[in-house]
Amino acid sequence: MKRRLAAFLGFLLLAFSLGAAGSLLYLDRTVTSRFEGKRWQVPARVYARPLELTAGRSLSADELVDSLARLGYRQSAQPPTTPGYYKRNGSSLLLYTRSFDFGDNREPALPLRIDFAGDRISRVARLNGRSQVELVRLEPEEIGVFYPKIQEDRILVKLKDVPKPLISAIVATEDRRFYEHHGIDMRGIIRALFHNAQAGRTVEGGSTLTQQLVKNLYLSSERSLWRKIREAMMAILLEMHYSKDEILEAYLNEIYLGQDGSRSVHGVGLASRVYFGVGVNELDLPQSALLAGMIQAPNLYNPYRNPKAARKRRNEVLDKLVAAGFLDPERATQAKIAPLGVVKAARTLGPTPAFLDLVRRQLRQSYDEEALTADGLRIFTTLDIPTQRALEAALVKQLPALERQRRLPADSLQGAGIVVQPATGEVLALVGDREPGYAGFNRALDAVRPIGSLIKPVVYLTALSRPPQFTLATPLDDSPFTWRVSDGDWSPENYDRRFRGPVMLSRALANSLNVPTARLGQSLGLPAILSTASTLGVTREMPALPSTLLGAAGLTPLEVSQMYQPLANSGARAPIRSIRAVYTADGKALSRYPTQTVQAADPRAVYLLNYALQQVVQSGTATAVSQYIPVGPGLAGKTGTTNDLRDSWFAGYSKDWLGVVWVGRDDNKPAGLSGSQGALHVWGHMARNLRLRTKPFPRPSGVQMVLVDPQTGLQPGANCLDQPMLVPTAPTESAVVLDPETGEPVPAPPQLVPVRRNYVEMPFIAGSEPPFGDPCPIYTPEPAPGPEVEPGYGGQQQGGGAPLGNAIDNLIQNLGNIFR
Repeated sequence: MKRRLAAFLGFLLLAFSLGAAGSLLYLDRTVTSRFEGKRWQVPARVYARPLELTAGRSLSADELVDSLARLGYRQSAQPPTTPGYYKRNGSSLLLYTRSFDFGDNREPALPLRIDFAGDRISRVARLNGRSQVELVRLEPEEIGVFYPKIQEDRILVKLKDVPKPLISAIVATEDRRFYEHHGIDMRGIIRALFHNAQAGRTVEGGSTLTQQLVKNLYLSSERSLWRKIREAMMAILLEMHYSKDEILEAYLNEIYLGQDGSRSVHGVGLASRVYFGVGVNELDLPQSALLAGMIQAPNLYNPYRNPKAARKRRNEVLDKLVAAGFLDPERATQAKIAPLGVVKAARTLGPTPAFLDLVRRQLRQSYDEEALTADGLRIFTTLDIPTQRALEAALVKQLPALERQRRLPADSLQGAGIVVQPATGEVLALVGDREPGYAGFNRALDAVRPIGSLIKPVVYLTALSRPPQFTLATPLDDSPFTWRVSDGDWSPENYDRRFRGPVMLSRALANSLNVPTARLGQSLGLPAILSTASTLGVTREMPALPSTLLGAAGLTPLEVSQMYQPLANSGARAPIRSIRAVYTADGKALSRYPTQTVQAADPRAVYLLNYALQQVVQSGTATAVSQYIPVGPGLAGKTGTTNDLRDSWFAGYSKDWLGVVWVGRDDNKPAGLSGSQGALHVWGHMARNLRLRTKPFPRPSGVQMVLVDPQTGLQPGANCLDQPMLVPTAPTESAVVLDPETGEPVPAPPQLVPVRRNYVEMPFIAGSEPPFGDPCPIYTPEPAPGPEVEPGYGGQQQGGGAPLGNAIDNLIQNLGNIFR
């Protein structure tokens, strides 16, 4: 019996030993696999393009200070000696930049002097020297985060980047014997029990930093003896495998430090950004003590909600630093009277949901959702902060103003806009709602609306690509016609129901005439025009119907910008993109998005088209642009309006900048706004804030400038440039001759005086120049033109102001023949 009992007890002991050993092995594997693998789901962080400081850039001192405030730079009374500070000094700004790893290279921290001349940077130089700096990139602004499902956020930091006062404060507060124990601290447990018994409540914990890390990384928040035993065993195992520095670094990245809206703030890296607006390496002693004190009860000691409790807790931590020998009493006293230093109202760009929506859609072509929300990717985008702010401000200000002017219901108008860099296809700004921070329906990407006259440049580009059949001086027929199609006849009309007879191609486009455009489209053929649209980058299928020529087909603002991008880039198409590069959390390049261009259109034909579209803003349907910015060479544009004034569009561009704006109503009711009355003003407000400057479009080889007669489209005949014209001469009072029969003054005979005809110089592809006209007759001066006709709308879209009619031309011709 005794032998059986001994054997049974031995078996139980063996089983227990084997079970304990198995459990220990299991716990050991759990500890090492999680600690050496992916410990956290780290969200992807999305950055705007960095602000570049270089001589000649359009940027005022106030605008730079605003950008620095959003980046968490602090103003100093003295010239800055450490990164993250600046000082205003008259027309100069003294700045110590921060270093930043862009993946392709690390921008070093630099002390700089930036001189301004008005609203431009005149010089960038080293602060303590005379050497100029060609280009400096500030660290980019973070514009978004792609969170995992648990809405847990952190910025991973290295132990070497964490300031010593913060480490000392955490050790002194949470685990004074951290560097002495091996995972659990029996002395600490006994001390905590004694203090808690004295206070009659829990005032001190006995868990070490290692135990806290184990609980957060591996265990639940369950309160039980078994969980505490597992916690102690795993803490010992963790200390057996890893160094104190590795454990402390993991703790600094894991610890919970409160809530920021719906996301939970973990780690000192993110907490320093949320509460103080700076990187962890820039925390001072009082801020470090405050963060260390919050660990015990982050919500109770939240400095936003409970500043008094936070201050009291911070000062307790300072006393603990003195007691532990980490801080002398004098410095502690100075730190206690310092303000909390939190940034309660940090100026930020605000959410950019429409742009982030585009980023996410383009990322999904290469990455799955897990990679986007858990791998800590760093995504560098094309967003330009000043341009984004200008577009947002234009929509926010102009839409209510348009509602008041047109007596529309408040909040009835909606809008969307996109700004693109033509040479690269990079999206500089994107807004999909009149409230830029609203994360709902993204009109910039998803609102398919009829585009009206914005389609006309596609028709004219198709024609101009066929020299010498079509040139800017080719006469188009503006007279009634009917296009017979299988499902019925189509008879387009101009906005004013007028017909002008022959009109030059360039003027037909500048004044957005419907009938000449429709006739031109019929002669070219719908398949050719739709093929041009596809070549320019339109992927959406457009119906092969005559009304498509006048804008009945629908596109989104993003698709319109893709269609116009080659026009602003000498015919070279670049895919519209929002991402520059993607890097892993440790700086490894995953994807780069270089500029890829394809020559989509003949650059000579595009140059001719841009000449005509420059006339749109100089003398055509978009002259209101001059209210906002100087209208000079290199600024082209096109208005667009649809039936019943439902949609208002404007696309304006230079060689460096393309902006597309749509204004309308979600219910598709008439907005009462033409392209020039609505979207143009949003575009103009944005361009003015950006101080848009233009340069002439580069003229390609094979294009030459030729003088032509604006009435006939022909080159001047012999002696036409400086020809004599008969000008009636009014008699002076001292030389009045009276008619003996009527007694009325007799008009003086006309006199021949040299007057230069109003010829215009326009581009032609070599070999397609118009012929010379007949030898010049002697013309009388043309009467001064009347006021430009208010643009109107017929059929599917907008027309424009009319040139002098043929009747006036005929009258002038007849008078010239009489006096010849």
